Amino acid sequence: MSTLRTLIDRSPIDPYLLMLIGTVGLAALCPAQGAGKPIADAAVALAVALLFFLYGARLSPQAVWSGLAHWRLQGLTFASTFILFPVIGLGLQALLKPFLPHDILVGIVYLCLLPSTVQSSIAFTSIARGNVPAALCSASVSNLLGVVITPVLVSLLLPGSSVGFSAHALEDIGVQILLPFVVGQAARPLIGDWLLRHRTLTSVVDRGSVLLVVYAAFSAGMVAGVWSRLSVADLAVVLVLSLLVLALVIAATTFASRRLGFSVADEIAIVFCGSKKSMAGGIPMATILFPGHAVGMIVLPLMLFHQAQLFVCATLARRYAARDEQTIDAVAVAA
Repeated sequence: MSTLRTLIDRSPIDPYLLMLIGTVGLAALCPAQGAGKPIADAAVALAVALLFFLYGARLSPQAVWSGLAHWRLQGLTFASTFILFPVIGLGLQALLKPFLPHDILVGIVYLCLLPSTVQSSIAFTSIARGNVPAALCSASVSNLLGVVITPVLVSLLLPGSSVGFSAHALEDIGVQILLPFVVGQAARPLIGDWLLRHRTLTSVVDRGSVLLVVYAAFSAGMVAGVWSRLSVADLAVVLVLSLLVLALVIAATTFASRRLGFSVADEIAIVFCGSKKSMAGGIPMATILFPGHAVGMIVLPLMLFHQAQLFVCATLARRYAARDEQTIDAVAVAA
């Protein structure tokens, strides 16, 4: 067992990716169907509600309001998340329509309509020695606004592929996402500090809820037989497209940050917050916005993009940090 653990720790592959792959394999072998499907659906609803309750309980309103004062940074990050990304997604959809399955193309566009992540955006900004308060504000506000903006964009840009921004979808989002978040904010004075001291608990809930949603989504796809339409070549193409989208956005946000005269610390926050997409929020939302049998394939580009952004941004964060250390050393020598 210790040898296996050592191999996992030394592997360049994120262990969470291995867990996601294992979850997909479990759904392929033992999909939730028949009497098990209502149980899986109820478990998913509870897990998502708990996830957003913990988000609300951990988020400091003071940090959000202080970060909003840096409106130029927030505006550029918002433009990258909800304007640049969708333009790229729609462009790829138009170019690749004859070559990829419909649900995969929908998934690529859906990926581009999602808000930024919270944890990894802040973590990478911190590692790179960037503007952490601005990153905290940007990622948090992106997630809050994304609960409304993403369904609206899905309804406008993917009208024939989704349930859309209907009253029922809005009600489901309110009950499963917004209400638990508001309750979490109300409970924050009582449990916020405790949660910050027990980050392992929130991490388990964070990742566990996503694994549960992935299992339910891929089970529905397996029962409906949608996976027979996806080849290994299609999977490789989606991975390459994920890397391409990520590279385009990182290049664009870096160029815009420097062109507009932002400091290096601000540039770091813009690049990391403006290039991320939230799998933790995106997969649960997909189960509300899209037909159940299609969700598995639609969230596949998001799962691949999530892993790509972790690998690429970890490398980029280390490079930023190394450049900052060189700057500090140069100043010390000059003094």
